[in-house]
Amino acid sequence: MSSKNRITNLAGWSIAVAGLVLILKTLAWWITGSVALFSDALESVINVVTASLAWLAIRISHVPADKRHPFGHYKAEYFSAVVAGVLIVVAALLIFTEAVSALANPHALNEPASGMAVNGLAAVINGLWAWRLIREGRRSRSPALSADGRHIMVDVVTSAGVIVGLGLVLATGWLFLDSLIAIGIGINVLLEGWKVIRSSVDGLMDSALDETETERIRQTILASATGALEVHDIKTRSAGHVSFIEFHLVVDGRMSVADSHAICNRVEAALAEAIPGSNITIHVEPDEESKRDGLTIG
Repeated sequence: MSSKNRITNLAGWSIAVAGLVLILKTLAWWITGSVALFSDALESVINVVTASLAWLAIRISHVPADKRHPFGHYKAEYFSAVVAGVLIVVAALLIFTEAVSALANPHALNEPASGMAVNGLAAVINGLWAWRLIREGRRSRSPALSADGRHIMVDVVTSAGVIVGLGLVLATGWLFLDSLIAIGIGINVLLEGWKVIRSSVDGLMDSALDETETERIRQTILASATGALEVHDIKTRSAGHVSFIEFHLVVDGRMSVADSHAICNRVEAALAEAIPGSNITIHVEPDEESKRDGLTIG
């Protein structure tokens, strides 16, 4: 199965998994009447929405380039992640509202043990799925898939905190703890929403690849550009699962076009192997265009 199909299938299954978890968490809240479990279920509603957005964005991002979008549709995933982040923040505000209201009027919980067991099952399902999404998101460099996985993992931590907190409510009889747990969930959700928005906006702003990948690009060029004299002005940016690499390659001004083209082909092949999914642009220049800060080849 191709990377595109694998990512799209995972995104589609995320909707189904999120729906199942939502049903379980809603059942746990219905059994107990716990505001903390209500908050946890509300976060799962956002999971369903964000999973749907991720699936749509991933499909759009893999649409081939066209006349209106000659550089492709890769950034669609970032827009999806930004919307997901905003929805996460909205969920946090709704949680705060419900938690503060319940704090003023605490009530006893119904069948808390049963509700905690159902919520625990939902957390286990979520944890396994989040691990799968994060691993595949990193492997395929999919911002939407990674954002979905990270949010689900936060949901897992939230569910674990809810179960521990409700255990304390049972042990101490302090009903107000239920509302305090919900407020804690809201803070956690708010922070996660901010992280998702920040990382996605960074991608929309064409941020450079990290230093590890940039150094790999430098070394790959130096090792494969035998016959050229210098490389300078290396620029990189990431758009979804594609890395854009651009640089100037200085050659002897007397070199033929065919020979310089052969060097470029060799460098492009090496970079494609070192940075999978890369889009490479090389500007060939004569030796009088060399720069002091350029990297000498050979």
